[in-house]
Amino acid sequence: MNMLTLSHVKKRFGDKTVLEDVTFSVPEHTVFGFVGQNGAGKTTTMKIILGLLEANSGEITVGGEKVRYGDTPTNRLIGYLPDVPEFYSFMTPKEYLHFCGELTGMSSSSIKARTTELLELVGLSNEKRRIKGFSRGMKQRLGIAQALFNRPRLLICDEPTSSLDPVGRREILDILTAAKEHTTILFSTHILSDVERICDEVAFLHEGQIVLQESMEKLKREHASIGYEIELEYPEDTAKLLLAFPSIKKSNENHLLLERADQVQTEAVLRFILEHHIPFRRFEKQELSLESLFMEVVSK
Repeated sequence: MNMLTLSHVKKRFGDKTVLEDVTFSVPEHTVFGFVGQNGAGKTTTMKIILGLLEANSGEITVGGEKVRYGDTPTNRLIGYLPDVPEFYSFMTPKEYLHFCGELTGMSSSSIKARTTELLELVGLSNEKRRIKGFSRGMKQRLGIAQALFNRPRLLICDEPTSSLDPVGRREILDILTAAKEHTTILFSTHILSDVERICDEVAFLHEGQIVLQESMEKLKREHASIGYEIELEYPEDTAKLLLAFPSIKKSNENHLLLERADQVQTEAVLRFILEHHIPFRRFEKQELSLESLFMEVVSK
């Protein structure tokens, strides 16, 4: 079952079209990478899903229920983590989550149990400091706990790792991977390495349009190799290979790229190197890079 479905969604601001016929579906219990450059329309899409903006046309459903602008009951199914979450900085993490639980009318025992569970999940169970002393990464972790408090069926994350250092990014990605067991995650980002690490499916948004949607498994299978990188010992030997194989490209003085090569061509290049006793340091298969795939798709 799909937890989130967008069908032919269009959004204009004045005479500027921001989203054009956006259509995609997010299956349950997946991490869905919603990828695009800054300004591609990702945040606009999420605001429409949350009923904060009105689409000019199209339909959105969450858990099979239609989203309505302004007052949508589907938000009870959604947890939301903005790119820069805000808190009452004088509170501790435990106090803040208790406050969130009280706002929703949960019982004291439920609030206490859920607070303990979530602080453990995000690695803040022993943190006694006030939130004002938190790093950006700690605030993001607390933001995830807040967004998950009511056990949402869909968690929307807007660029959750964009301003974090490598350690902070890894921590957030690990938390989201663990959360997938209990919810579905729409993961908006422009950091493609993060998508490769945790996402099950991905959609590329470019200039307001979905230019590719596919499972990561299928992408890796269909684009398993984009070619081979050849590093020669001596730069002067590059001319021999370039003359024998015009399809090979030179990347620098002793690095060559054999792109989109089939087995016959690959074997021919290797045979040539061995028969002509050309010393080489590396003949390495280049695996799928989402960055190269994204650039290829959006340049069409």
